[in-house]
Amino acid sequence: MGHHYFFALALPESVKKQLHQVFHEHNLPFARAVHEQDLHLTLAFLGEPEEEKLEKARVNVAKVLQTLSPFSLTIDSFGTFGKQEQPRIFLAGVKQEPKLHQLQQAVSTACREVGFQLESRPFRPHITLARKWRGEGAYAPPLAPSAMQFFSEKVVLYKTHLDRSPKYEEYDIFLVTE
Repeated sequence: MGHHYFFALALPESVKKQLHQVFHEHNLPFARAVHEQDLHLTLAFLGEPEEEKLEKARVNVAKVLQTLSPFSLTIDSFGTFGKQEQPRIFLAGVKQEPKLHQLQQAVSTACREVGFQLESRPFRPHITLARKWRGEGAYAPPLAPSAMQFFSEKVVLYKTHLDRSPKYEEYDIFLVTE
């Protein structure tokens, strides 16, 4: 099996550390916590592309990111995906920000232009912290975290390595610096 690739907004080390710490303080029984170094905000999942197609997407995304400028984001909630009583995903929610949606649309469009079929579900900005609820009772959401702010200065093309931890390698880095 080959490697999967995805574009994501990188998080500052301080935010990764804080999210990791807050998750572990709550001691929630999820089967797999995401490694601290793997925390990110996905913009476009590409799957297992041909090298030529990946290169075209990389070039397209680099061009489009030159037209955007950094902006502030706020992590302000915890949430889940899946059944409320036994969620598949535990996540940190990101406050709705029009510039984030603009960034995600720009990256997605750049990838679609070179032939990628991307997810059609609406973009729900989040940072996955853990997977697969393993609690004995129903899941009860923890209190919202203290708001964490950071700037969207770095988009990364990640390459996955499912057989190691951390799983994600920075394949290419793009600075958002208009």
